[in-house]
Amino acid sequence: MSSSNTVRTVRTVRRRTLRVAAAALIAAAGLSLTACSGSDDTSAKSAATAKSSSAGSSAGAQGSDATIDTKAGTSNKAASPSRTEPLADGSTAEIYQLGDQHYRLKIVNDGDVLATLEANGHDAGLDANDMFVVITAGGEVRSWMGGGHQGPGTFALAGGWKAKVTKVGELRYRAQIIGHDGVAATMKTNGHDAGLDANGVAIVLSAGGVISAHE
Repeated sequence: MSSSNTVRTVRTVRRRTLRVAAAALIAAAGLSLTACSGSDDTSAKSAATAKSSSAGSSAGAQGSDATIDTKAGTSNKAASPSRTEPLADGSTAEIYQLGDQHYRLKIVNDGDVLATLEANGHDAGLDANDMFVVITAGGEVRSWMGGGHQGPGTFALAGGWKAKVTKVGELRYRAQIIGHDGVAATMKTNGHDAGLDANGVAIVLSAGGVISAHE
């Protein structure tokens, strides 16, 4: 083989090598560009997804807020009294219906809750500084001032009733409510006052042994 032929062969090989290298570079560049493009697309998609998710979260948050607001409204509604009534001393009774024959009464004055009564299947009563309050299991409220008798003893009450009050322990009193036919009901205190609706006559027996009734 002549030297010129050798040179041509080398040049051809070199050219082919360069072409292959160039093609490889282009291919690599193409792959790189594709990867970057894919990465950019992924980023864009991620950003779009994030934006969408963010929008969804925002919508969800707004929905949650609406749900929370609704629940808060329901809660506030539940926390709001069923009705209010004036009491004998000028304070206000807030009455809450908690269930069947289940009521709570809050005595409120100038925004302050002074006392709470709960009637759950039975009547409840309170001696609040000589103002007597009864709430029945049906949610009826009665209040009056004074008229208390300090037990032990037997006392005439409103409505033709009599009460035989007996002390049975510390802050524990028992009152037998006596009508024309004998003992009609028994009231007991055990560290807290008791109330009773006796055929339209409201009766309170305090933990201190004071009994009062109002027709």
